[in-house]
Amino acid sequence: MNDYRDYAISGATPSATDSFERALALFQSWRSGADSEIVLALRAAPEFTMAQVLGAYLCICSRDIARVHQAQSFHTQAASLPANAREQLHIAAIGAALADDFSAFNATLTELLRRYPRDVLALQVAHAFDYLSGDNASLSGRVAAVLPAWSKDLPGYHAVLAMHAFGLVEAARYDAAADLALEAIRLNPFDARAHHTMAHVHEMTGQPDAGARWMRDRLPFWSIDTTVATHCWWHWALFHLTQGDSTGALALYDRHVRAANSSEVADLIDACALLWRIELQGIYVGARWQELSAAWAPHIADGYCTFNDIHAALAFTGARDWGNAQRLESELKRRQDLAARHSETTRLVGLSACRAIIAFGRAEYARATALLGALPAFAHRIGGSHAQRDVLYLTLLEAVQRMRRAPMHSGLGRAIPALRSAA
Repeated sequence: MNDYRDYAISGATPSATDSFERALALFQSWRSGADSEIVLALRAAPEFTMAQVLGAYLCICSRDIARVHQAQSFHTQAASLPANAREQLHIAAIGAALADDFSAFNATLTELLRRYPRDVLALQVAHAFDYLSGDNASLSGRVAAVLPAWSKDLPGYHAVLAMHAFGLVEAARYDAAADLALEAIRLNPFDARAHHTMAHVHEMTGQPDAGARWMRDRLPFWSIDTTVATHCWWHWALFHLTQGDSTGALALYDRHVRAANSSEVADLIDACALLWRIELQGIYVGARWQELSAAWAPHIADGYCTFNDIHAALAFTGARDWGNAQRLESELKRRQDLAARHSETTRLVGLSACRAIIAFGRAEYARATALLGALPAFAHRIGGSHAQRDVLYLTLLEAVQRMRRAPMHSGLGRAIPALRSAA
């Protein structure tokens, strides 16, 4: 059998293929329910190789190491099944990711897309890891390279446009990004990724009023049954903050960002990033930090993602939980010399950034300024978007302001341009 883009698939049946394609469509549009469709596909065809592959990728595209490890069972099953050349490349990519060999993982996906440019699953996963690893050049260039093989008649074309649009946002090509995101929404109004991209366009172009209207007018499309609802509420709260409405931002935090006290790492990132920004504006947020600190504590020894570590440091510092802050610093200090991907980003960026956040919380503003100002120009490789990484730059600016209320310190003038490049 072939999939909907005319690539051969092993072990499938018609009904299993339909379930697989529904799962893929939900994954592409950042909507809930893909896992359930994978269960249906494998129930109908237990030897459906690409259904196992998609199940693995749903786990791997997570910032939570426990969720990533759940991909192992899918990978084991996929590796035991008949597989064509394309499927073998997918299985190899998953194996590389589970081995923490992101160089091999990236190279395998690059080869997959060179040979099979309409493989929208390979594109989505590669795009996700370009974002997670802060590879902004690939974030836009990879999608642009396969576009000639696509047309609006192919299932998933809206998702390809939405991916390309987000890459263009991160490349500061905001008008082109908006055009593509709007076209993706025209093709599929329920493409939550495209709605999210429009939030980034409004954020990065300094249009909080228009951004808030966008979120409000299209609320049903991004807030119901999507995997990005919490993050979009975070964006809406940022628009409130930009307008000077910290009370409104905090209300969104309570009603939506942390209403369910989610333990999902992505949700924890949004929560503490928002609270930190609110406190930088001089608003006391009370015991909310203690809940976040407790939620982050089990992740101290994850050793998986520097972006996570930085947000854990925000939570521990906000809660004045110096015990867990010290545990995190000690863990990162231990890991930085290991031969691993996370160790490298810890050594180059993560440990210093976390120490700077902790120093800021202890009112050691000169130390915070020096540490943040010394971050290298490639600090964006911690992953995330420009809008998310701005938390480091905003912290530096506030540290500078607080230092100016005290005696001046030498070297201050060199700090701001250094972090501006990193952000």
